[in-house]
Amino acid sequence: MNYKIVHRSISLCLLLASLTSAGCSNKNDTPLFLESKRKAGEAEAPVKDVPAELLTTQRAFSTVAKKVTPSVVNISTISKKKIVQPFFEMNPMFEEFFGAPQFKRDKSLGSGFIISSDGYIVTNDHVVRDAESVQVKLSNDKVYDAKVIGGDQKSDIAVIKINAANLPAAVLGKSDGLEVGQWAIAIGNPFGLERSMTVGVVSATGRSNVGIETYENFIQTDASINPGNSGGPLLNIHGEVVGINTAIVAAGQGIGFAIPIDMAKPIFTQLMQRGAVSRGYMGVTIQPITEELAQSFGLQQAKGALINDVLKGSPADKAGIHQGDVIISFNGTEVKDPSHLQRLVAETAVGGSAKVTVIRDGKQLALNMNVASADSAPKQQSRVREPHQQVGEADQLGLVVDDGDNGGAMVRDVARGSVADEAGIRRGDVIVSINRNKVQSAAEYQRTIDKAGKGSRLTILVRRGAASIYFALRVQ
Repeated sequence: MNYKIVHRSISLCLLLASLTSAGCSNKNDTPLFLESKRKAGEAEAPVKDVPAELLTTQRAFSTVAKKVTPSVVNISTISKKKIVQPFFEMNPMFEEFFGAPQFKRDKSLGSGFIISSDGYIVTNDHVVRDAESVQVKLSNDKVYDAKVIGGDQKSDIAVIKINAANLPAAVLGKSDGLEVGQWAIAIGNPFGLERSMTVGVVSATGRSNVGIETYENFIQTDASINPGNSGGPLLNIHGEVVGINTAIVAAGQGIGFAIPIDMAKPIFTQLMQRGAVSRGYMGVTIQPITEELAQSFGLQQAKGALINDVLKGSPADKAGIHQGDVIISFNGTEVKDPSHLQRLVAETAVGGSAKVTVIRDGKQLALNMNVASADSAPKQQSRVREPHQQVGEADQLGLVVDDGDNGGAMVRDVARGSVADEAGIRRGDVIVSINRNKVQSAAEYQRTIDKAGKGSRLTILVRRGAASIYFALRVQ
């Protein structure tokens, strides 16, 4: 036997053994890293007793992700947009002399969720608007071409469809009962990162006047919503869809908005059935109630919607609603402000009856109105008069007036810094009433102002182009 070979073999085996164990220990038999006993290692977990409620919450989030993610889709679109050269933008007539306009292809990403097993998907209108092609990618990585069934720009809701069957549909919950502080879970496709899930709380409900859409009643959440999340579902802890993720505040951290599902249901139902949306219409123009106007109209709170004009022959006119009425309730719901009333009317079934409660001359009246379709509303052309040159000396309100062409008192000038200027009255406005009494001429206006003592509060109605606006002023 060759003992040298045996010796070398034994040495080689020992060397291999030492190399194999080197990943766990160094030469002093000290582990190079610690593995938890929870992973069949030798070290105790830093926190042994995790509160049971935390483990339960963690499992709940994981369960929501597993159950709902299959119903969330990624949407990619391609649209064609015209390239406008700076010179042509300033001089569009020259474009025809320099060949056909050029276009570029724009790609964008968004999210959506399946609402029926046969392929109907809800998303945001801005995700698919003007798209030449729409593709949908499911959680199993299958890709389908999609058809846009219909979109509603005013609410930013759209419905698309793919030709597929037996799809996992999301379960729709209720948004009306949401409370601030409840869990909010967003699943979507932020920045193209597929099926991402973020968790937060409901920060607020009923957010309006945000300036994003015509009809606003947003759920505000701090669950991270980023570009690409648009159209994805906002979920509660039960995995039910309570909102459609729509927008973020670019300058703010943790401020996102979702369309409440109870507001969205009738809209995407109409889109699925008709491809378009019909809304209720009452035929009035409205303005907010300021604290000054609330005092002028004898209101206890600055709430409701002030009617500054009623269209002749409209549902409101037929119901007996007058200019100067303050709508405080619509179908039993307290009206907060004009945007709230606008949304309540829009959501009312066309042809249905609505009970409208108004304040008129300090008294509360209940009126019944039949809601018409907004499609039947006449198109009004706004006309704004050109202001005249400065003439004369300003009165106690800071106004210089003259006879209007069709009655009333035309505002020729507004003194800078006067009460009328601060209230927002402009040159070219026509004063048509003061304290609900008609003003036929500049002389009648002046007599009314002269009779009002210093400190008197005046409610002035002006006509500005095709619009009417109320102002509350105090005589100086």
